[in-house]
Amino acid sequence: MDRFRYLVVEGPIGAGKTSLAKRLAARLSADLLLEEPGENPFIAKFYQDMARYALPTQLFFLFQRSRMVEPLRQPDMFSRPTVADFLLDKDLLFARVTLSGDEFALYQKIYDALRPRAPAPDLVIYLQGSLETCMKRVKKASRAFEKGMTPEYLAQLIEAYNYYFYHYEETPLLVVDTNEIDFVNQPADFDDLVAQIRRARKGMQYYVPAAHQ
Repeated sequence: MDRFRYLVVEGPIGAGKTSLAKRLAARLSADLLLEEPGENPFIAKFYQDMARYALPTQLFFLFQRSRMVEPLRQPDMFSRPTVADFLLDKDLLFARVTLSGDEFALYQKIYDALRPRAPAPDLVIYLQGSLETCMKRVKKASRAFEKGMTPEYLAQLIEAYNYYFYHYEETPLLVVDTNEIDFVNQPADFDDLVAQIRRARKGMQYYVPAAHQ
C-alpha cells in the first residue's frame, strides 16, 4: 500500500472508524491522526441540550480538526504515511444536522474562512453501520460524554453520512458494510479488508467480505 500516503477512515459514531484507523496505522507503520472528542468542553452538554450547545460544539471541532490537518499541507515525501479517522469535510455534515438555519449560515462563513487546504486523501474508507449496530458499539465503548446520545440523533447522522458518501466523488472511495464483519476481534476479517484496500482503484467501490463472495 505504498501508494497510499494519506488514508482516511470515516463513518458515523459507532461504525468503528477509530479502531480500524489504529489497526491500519500499525499495519502500515503509518502516523496516526485521531480526532479527540473528549477534549471538546461542550460535548457532554451538547448531548444534554443540543439546541443550545450545537454551535460551540461544532466550532470547537472545526478549530481542532483544522489544526490537526494543517501539517499535511506540505507533506514530506520521505515521511511515513498518515492514517486519519476523520475527514475535514465531515464538519459541514454534522453542522447541517445539528445547527439552525442562522447558526449554519454563520458556521459556513467561519468554515470557509478557516478551512486549511489539506491534501486530498489517496483513499477514503467509508464504514457503514445500521442504527442497531452503531448503538450497540456506542454503548460498549461507554464514553461518558456519549451516554446522552439518542437513537434519533444517531439515525440522523447515519442518514446524513449515507447521503453524503452516495454523492462523494472527490477521491477514491471504498464503502464497507460493517454489520457482518468484525475487524477488531477477527484477524481474518481485518486481513481480508486490508487485501481489498490494496486493490482499491479510482471511483467508488464496495467491499465484499471473502466469506460472502
